[in-house]
Amino acid sequence: MFPAEFINGLRESLGPGRADRIVAALAAEPEVSVRVNPFKLSLAALREHFGPLAGEPVLWAAEEAFYLRERPSFTLDPLFHAGAYYVQEASSMYAGVLLDRALTALGRRTGLRVLDLCAAPGGKTTQLLSHLDDTSLLVANEVVPARATVLAENVARWGCSNVAVTQSDPSAFTAMRGFFDVVVTDVPCSGEGMFRKDERAVAEWSPDAVRLCAARQRRIVGDVWPALAAGGYLIYSTCTFNPFEDEDNVAWICAELGGSCLEMRHFYPGEDRGEGFFAALIHKS
Repeated sequence: MFPAEFINGLRESLGPGRADRIVAALAAEPEVSVRVNPFKLSLAALREHFGPLAGEPVLWAAEEAFYLRERPSFTLDPLFHAGAYYVQEASSMYAGVLLDRALTALGRRTGLRVLDLCAAPGGKTTQLLSHLDDTSLLVANEVVPARATVLAENVARWGCSNVAVTQSDPSAFTAMRGFFDVVVTDVPCSGEGMFRKDERAVAEWSPDAVRLCAARQRRIVGDVWPALAAGGYLIYSTCTFNPFEDEDNVAWICAELGGSCLEMRHFYPGEDRGEGFFAALIHKS
């Protein structure tokens, strides 16, 4: 079902027993989770809306999200179209945790300038908006035109006015030196963590694709790094497992660009209630 090179790499990095448990979990049904729009609805009201379908809170986002016991038809739900909630993969909500830690370290929560560099389809963008007040600016960027259109639609549905959607290559931000307090880079990756949700990710995976993604990720972060203010924070994330795109790239960012890693966290199916995800919080020295 999964490429032998992928399984062998997972066994090498995590050990055979743990790797085999994760691979088995990748064959199971994915979790479904929703995150409330606090500007339109309370979490309690959203739970009441879903009734018996509402399940346990998402552990790392308990104040804004919970699991559903089964997947309803969201396109038939008026509250979905009204932007009262977002159907977001649970593991990726950890970006909100890292944003809060970055803001605490900065010592302020108003007048902030935040860039969500690879933002489509908008899950992290709308979550970032939920954690920022209306004196702060969020720039949500997506380079692919069709995905940028989806991003703009989801942002408009969320209903905040302190956000701008752009469609630019990361290199376009290089000249904005020191402009952003926080940069979020959910970089394009080999998609190992999404294998049970995306058959195309399985079909397109190869060791060469992993190396290509790792190099592309370094180029993206290198392009945007000058736009991050000294003393600012980079949130780096992927939906993959391998160290080349995760730990090795974090080490490269710190050594080559001038940062220090404050936290790294992996999410693994079968161990965490969500898809595969990696996130790191990096301070720009």
